[in-house]
Amino acid sequence: MDYTATAGNLLLRNNAGQAEASVFYVAYTANTKSTATRPITFLFNGGPGAGSVFLLMGSFGPKRAHTSSPAITAPAPYVLSDNPDSLLDTTDLVFIDAPGAGFSRIVGHATGKRFWGVDEDLDAFEHFIERYLSVNQRWNSPKYLLGESYGTARAAMLAYRLSQGNIALNGVVLMSSVLNSGAHMAGTDLESESYLPTYAAIAWYHDKIVPKPPSLPAFLDEVRAFASGPYAQALAAGDSLPDSERDAIAARVSHYTGIDVNYVKQARLQIWPSRFRKQLLIRESRTVGRYDARFEGMDYDDASEHPDYDPSVTSVSSAFDAALHEHLAQDLHFEAKDAYRVFNDAALTQWNWKHRAWWGEQLALPYAAADLAEAMRQNPQLRVLSLNGYFDLATPFFQTEYDLAHMGLDPTLRSNVQRTYYPTGHMIYLDDAALHSLKGDLVRFYNAGAGEVSKGGSQ
Repeated sequence: MDYTATAGNLLLRNNAGQAEASVFYVAYTANTKSTATRPITFLFNGGPGAGSVFLLMGSFGPKRAHTSSPAITAPAPYVLSDNPDSLLDTTDLVFIDAPGAGFSRIVGHATGKRFWGVDEDLDAFEHFIERYLSVNQRWNSPKYLLGESYGTARAAMLAYRLSQGNIALNGVVLMSSVLNSGAHMAGTDLESESYLPTYAAIAWYHDKIVPKPPSLPAFLDEVRAFASGPYAQALAAGDSLPDSERDAIAARVSHYTGIDVNYVKQARLQIWPSRFRKQLLIRESRTVGRYDARFEGMDYDDASEHPDYDPSVTSVSSAFDAALHEHLAQDLHFEAKDAYRVFNDAALTQWNWKHRAWWGEQLALPYAAADLAEAMRQNPQLRVLSLNGYFDLATPFFQTEYDLAHMGLDPTLRSNVQRTYYPTGHMIYLDDAALHSLKGDLVRFYNAGAGEVSKGGSQ
């Protein structure tokens, strides 16, 4: 299709008119005579402190970098080619780097403190979207957000924030979600319960479940029931749990996770994700990735408690970074003046996690699902699509299910939230087959929204 690609920067200014940030973006827009009904989607990765190179070069743009996932991708030359599963046939796409990440820079007298925090970050993205809509005359277009990882928390809270600024969204897409940053506080059992189905999926993938169930979804329904039932009850009992019951629960946890039963007992029935990554393939002297546990890594030795690195990140980061620079130079004729910051560790270490929730309370950690729910109550046609990878140890799908089920939505709104699952990890789009399925699900999501717009316009 015929489209225009734009790599550029928008300046964000304070109330005194002083520039504080130069936000980098890459936009792909179809060349049509009218944009009145043409959707526009703003996409971003998370971190905090991550550039959006993974989504930009790996997912829905017209060009895509190919990796060997879940095998380790070889060094350059990498393959960058046309993307048959681009979303550009359905929506215009604007990929955004957060201030201080990617090619976005903090300028003038501003410092990282101005942007590196939950609410500070929301201010910046709200300001950018408002500026982009004005500069490009897109105020009347259907508007969508698509966030990955912490980008889902940003998208969920931004949906409410934008609505308060008179920008009503048509849809929010959440890929590999973080919707309640306070869910895993020390002393609670929810983390262990939420990870168990993901452990089981990963053990299933690596043939550690004997006998191996033929259907992963059916098997995970069984594990979900155990995690929220007998397992949750056993953890709630704490030290008062009788030894016989502890042994029985440990045996079932061992069966579902592929971890030695004695190790499960030593861990008091609760296996931390980093320990699981180390222990699952310990007999083969291999570890598994955090963002995608299909990836296998090699540690210095088998004696350490945690893996030395995450092979699901190291395997693909160089490919995406190289593809980005090739795309910018050869296709977009954009000359980079500075290094692209795939990750900005300073942003993460200095991040201000406090968030003022929609009801006015200052929270120590953001509860993004609550803000999203309020946005849906105020805009009953706002639709949400949750995308989940079975083998994602960074954002376990069972936790996302819990968060979405506790939004306190009116019964008339609950069908506005949809969930889909894929046999991949955090970056669902790494696999060609998974991306193809994902594209189909997204097209149906957008088309359903277009039907709502058409129906609403005829009344």
